[in-house]
Amino acid sequence: MASDLKTLKTQFLEYLEIEKGRGVKTVENYDRYITRYLGISKAKSPAQITEQSIREFRITLNRSDGVVGTMKKNTQNYHLIALRAFLKFLRKRDVESLNPERIELAKLGGRDLDLITADELNRLMKAPSGTTLPALRDRAILELLFSTGLRVSELCALDQDIDLSREEFSVRGKGEKVRVVFLSPAAKGAITAYLKARGDMSEALFVSYGKGVPKRKDLPRITPRSVERLIKQHATKAGITRKVTPHVIRHSFATDLLENGADLRSVQALLGHANIATTQVYTHVTDKHLREIHKAFHGKRRG
Repeated sequence: MASDLKTLKTQFLEYLEIEKGRGVKTVENYDRYITRYLGISKAKSPAQITEQSIREFRITLNRSDGVVGTMKKNTQNYHLIALRAFLKFLRKRDVESLNPERIELAKLGGRDLDLITADELNRLMKAPSGTTLPALRDRAILELLFSTGLRVSELCALDQDIDLSREEFSVRGKGEKVRVVFLSPAAKGAITAYLKARGDMSEALFVSYGKGVPKRKDLPRITPRSVERLIKQHATKAGITRKVTPHVIRHSFATDLLENGADLRSVQALLGHANIATTQVYTHVTDKHLREIHKAFHGKRRG
């Protein structure tokens, strides 16, 4: 049995990718977090992964150099989750090391959601004006994000071969999990108009045009960074002063469903959350609904 930590780390990352079906981005993150621990702790063998070395690692992260202020607690927890998973892998392989249960995550306060108002959302949707290809594309991107709640990586991975006549399609999300998302009439119309105007041969649903619209037929697939940039530009154009990202639109998608009566489990499925606890960040919306129920129906028999 190999006892070299670098070798075991490589085997762990291969296990994540092949046996656990984790996405490339997740594997890259786990690699970065564990490598950071090994670099700071100087641990060379599994036996050298100790509670003391973990504690010192956490202190280093909390005071992390090169970060404005201290590293956020949830980012620190990502490192610890990766280490716990690595230690569980070592235990599965009968390699003696620290008990993964000895690593406790930092307690987090309630997560604040970045939200925009319904009026701001409407202004954002109308911001891409005109009939140029970039404008048609941007309108389709915004409408699709709000209609489906897609993650930006999921949106960028889409191909043109989705069947618009069905008004629904499958998407492969985190952990290679497949879920169904649904098209609103506005999203369907915007995508149809965009595809009709295109003349390139790219298989990607959304492509990058760069400066102007090149005559190339093999246009590159749009990147998440480009989507973030165009949304920021349209938000500024719409007079929205707060930060708007693709994930903010995903939040708006979930909030809109809950405010209109959808249950949390259904929203969990539509968002592609593996755990209901992740979706419970939106309970402020359901709490508001409960307040209205209480106000409408409580205490009516009292004088």
